[in-house]
Amino acid sequence: MSLFGRSALSIAGGSRTSMRQALDPIDPTDPLKDPTSSEYKELQDLKSRDREVRQHEQAHVAAGGAYVTGGPTYNYTRGPDGRQYAVGGEVQIDSSPVADDPAATIRKMQVVRSAALAPAEPSAQDRAVAAEAAQTENRARADLRDRQTEERAAADEADESPRTQDALQAYRGTATDEASPSLDLIA
Repeated sequence: MSLFGRSALSIAGGSRTSMRQALDPIDPTDPLKDPTSSEYKELQDLKSRDREVRQHEQAHVAAGGAYVTGGPTYNYTRGPDGRQYAVGGEVQIDSSPVADDPAATIRKMQVVRSAALAPAEPSAQDRAVAAEAAQTENRARADLRDRQTEERAAADEADESPRTQDALQAYRGTATDEASPSLDLIA
């Protein structure tokens, strides 16, 4: 015969009443086990908040990868059962630009922004960090465009060999050779 619900165990020397109270999840004499008590509700809220806070901070850590500078730190409150429950937390992340490397800065800021927005419900601080990372990324993109433009201009200038420059001067009639200017075609 199987029994479900309340325990049907009996221990030698123990009373059935005290054993039932020890195993029964609803104990009207213990406010922490009585679902109608305010302490019970407070405890359930704290347990739920603790899970939520820990999941939130772990989402930052998982998405932040190498840029997370340490594990999460938590703010605690003591519950009616005497235990500590996390009610807030933070994760430190390196959001500084990569020196002299705008392409690396762009990649880094994409990770930082992703880490900031990783939790299901990002906080106002999370959104502020994401916005700051987006601004840094935009500045790095502008810097990268400027550098690429300068590199192209320098490459174009270097491609003009002295022979080509002589040919251009001769074509314009500004050759220093007084003989007969000639135009060399370079293929």
